[in-house]
Amino acid sequence: MTEAIIKRINELAKKKREQGLNPEELQEQKKLYDIYLNGIRQQVKSQLEAISAHPPGCDCGKEHHHNGECQK
Repeated sequence: MTEAIIKRINELAKKKREQGLNPEELQEQKKLYDIYLNGIRQQVKSQLEAISAHPPGCDCGKEHHHNGECQK
């Protein structure tokens, strides 16, 4: 997700509040929202996977182990 996408989302949101959007802009806004939300979902998924793969107190340096457990 780029700054340009976020900027455009904000531009369209402002225009929608102030004067409304035409059908093409509404379609663009929906597409950009989908991109944005998918990016957020991927970030959360990655964070949750990292947490579940390494329990608190693990000092393995975030390396994945074949047996699924962290070794100290």
